[in-house]
Amino acid sequence: GAGVHTQEQQHGWLQTQRLLHHSFPSHCHQLPTPRHAFCSNPSWCRGASIGWHSDDNRPYLKQRAFAAVCYLNSFGKDFKGGHFHFQDGEPRTIEPLAGDVVMYTADGHNIHSVDEIIGGERLTLTLWFSRDASHDEDAKLVSLLSQRLLHNNVPGPCLPLLASSNMYWFSLDQISHRQLGFDICWARLHVLGFDVYSYQDRSCDSDLSELLAMPLQLARGIELFNVEFVNILHALQVAQFYYWKASTMHTSKVQIDHGKVGVLSQSQMEKINRLKSVLSKDHQQAEMFFSCMISNESRQYMFDWADFASTVAAWEDYSSKLHEEFLRSLPYWRTHQSIFEVQSNGSF
Repeated sequence: GAGVHTQEQQHGWLQTQRLLHHSFPSHCHQLPTPRHAFCSNPSWCRGASIGWHSDDNRPYLKQRAFAAVCYLNSFGKDFKGGHFHFQDGEPRTIEPLAGDVVMYTADGHNIHSVDEIIGGERLTLTLWFSRDASHDEDAKLVSLLSQRLLHNNVPGPCLPLLASSNMYWFSLDQISHRQLGFDICWARLHVLGFDVYSYQDRSCDSDLSELLAMPLQLARGIELFNVEFVNILHALQVAQFYYWKASTMHTSKVQIDHGKVGVLSQSQMEKINRLKSVLSKDHQQAEMFFSCMISNESRQYMFDWADFASTVAAWEDYSSKLHEEFLRSLPYWRTHQSIFEVQSNGSF
């Protein structure tokens, strides 16, 4: 799912290979160095589960040697269900806790399963490692990032780019894919209390990818926030950042600039509803999947437009710092053809 990628997530990704060497010293010293082969950041919503399996249980997955699952939120606090079970060995059952990492060989020695999610949203960062250099994703990613930087070497705001619209559309009925379901970015904004408004006179019959990529504003109730976001993913990241940092933002007493929030006109509300009819064919299904995504801690804070306006600037500052960290790290990554954490003094 789409959303904010925190420093904690990135730190977990960069540190996992180091943990791997400590966890499986005999494997790592006798055989070629494991290489980062794939990374997944899945969202497990209500009804999701997976039965007994190994992580190399398909012919196209045989390159996987090790697996690592980093939990980004906690059982009980953020979701119900979702326990991880090993078929053999100890511990047999693992209760997900934010920050914990489960590491295991990806072969038949570690058959495992995950219980059904019965409420909330379970978030994990999952990585697989291979001994086959042809599956080394770090080298490929470093090359891609270097090319991108070469074509745009002036550091700018880290505004999110949308993938294909197919990546964001969810439907339980694959046969009537576009006639049912909803856009995931829209659904996440919807359960947070936001509507999507675009002032552009583009027909709602336009291609979905065009609608998602166009500049837009956020509304809440009868009020419109008069700040433009470059696309729906940009708006979603700021909204999620607001709830992630709710306690900090709530203590910052600021006055919102006059004119940043206005009352929606009838024509603006009609545009919101037309756009909603395209981005969601099943509001009830969207709410069922994502209604529990706001933590209990965040729910205690009353929404405030002044705090939200401060969040826009705070998100930009946060993204800029991550961008600076990336620019500082990239030369080291190029040299070693591997992605790892680089300290501000250049040590690692």
